[in-house]
Amino acid sequence: MAQNFRQGEILAIAREEGKVVVEDLAHRFGVTLQTVRRDLAELCDAGQLSRVYGGAVLASGVVNIGYEERRSLYAAEKERIGRLCAAAIPEGASLFLNIGTTTEAVARALLGHKSLMVVTNNLNVANILARSPGCEVIVAGGVLRRADAGLVGDMTMEVVRQFKVDVAVIGASALDEAGDLLDFDVREVKVAQAILAQARRRFLVADRSKFARVAPVRIASLAEVDAFYTDAPPPPAVTALCRGWGTEIVVAG
Repeated sequence: MAQNFRQGEILAIAREEGKVVVEDLAHRFGVTLQTVRRDLAELCDAGQLSRVYGGAVLASGVVNIGYEERRSLYAAEKERIGRLCAAAIPEGASLFLNIGTTTEAVARALLGHKSLMVVTNNLNVANILARSPGCEVIVAGGVLRRADAGLVGDMTMEVVRQFKVDVAVIGASALDEAGDLLDFDVREVKVAQAILAQARRRFLVADRSKFARVAPVRIASLAEVDAFYTDAPPPPAVTALCRGWGTEIVVAG
């Protein structure tokens, strides 16, 4: 197998799974561990991956993955997470939905709900819920981030602060073993923090790949979240922390 083709396959696996493991890749491609390590070193030197113990992760430490690529990653899992989270939101509720492909999955799962009021800084969410006659949609204005149709900035935060809603549903780009929710854009993070502050209950929706990623800006702790909706059990350290904090972990099977 040509080396450039093998490295392309390694990147594809990393994008799908969030992480690649040296031994797994060696078995998959029928090459030595040294060969795989050399491939990973070259991909890391090119800025496409970042080395971690035993393998590598996507090099997304300071720049997020592109929106269309994020939308396709773990798409089926996000839909399951979205349905499970939506089932916990009663009809007649008021809620925030922020920026993210998983919060968009929640919006799709809410299309059958009645008498909802949804405040969002995500134009994709607004367009999804515009199809629902049982949902009043309020768009928090602000600076349009064209990459993902998100609205951010001081104006967005001012709109958010006008409301006190029943439920906030937020996403995150990464989660670490200290239980911190992380993201890339400080403007988006400030809006997410305002959303959490203005909600009676707080839900996080995030798939398993977020534990294999890193991001530089802290949103909050899982201690500040009432329920975490995901598609696989978190690492044991995070599960133990959530148990102590009283944060419910809900896994979409």
